[in-house]
Amino acid sequence: QVQLVESGGGLVQAGDSLRLSCTASGLIFSIYAMNWYRQAPGKQRELVATITSGGRPNYADSVKGRFTISRDNAKNTVYLQMNSLKAEDTAVYYCNLQQSRTIDYWGQGTQVTVSS
Repeated sequence: QVQLVESGGGLVQAGDSLRLSCTASGLIFSIYAMNWYRQAPGKQRELVATITSGGRPNYADSVKGRFTISRDNAKNTVYLQMNSLKAEDTAVYYCNLQQSRTIDYWGQGTQVTVSS
């Protein structure tokens, strides 16, 4: 049973920081790229950040320079450090692992609310 468990969301003010965590179990975590998505009210799901199995990150333009994705394979955990948060960052954040073209695993989601 593959499971992704997220934590770290909360209510903060604009300019503050949060760190999201996603811990995986039930698979060989270290060989997979990991992704963070978010979905804001009334909007489509958006890919926020990706990190390859080798640790190479990539970011959506909207968060570049503010967010940092990292991973600790010894802990089976991927992180999303979010700095300089803006109201438009408000969303439910999901971690994701794509095992194949047709198999995706998702965390339960963690709410991030940024007040302006």
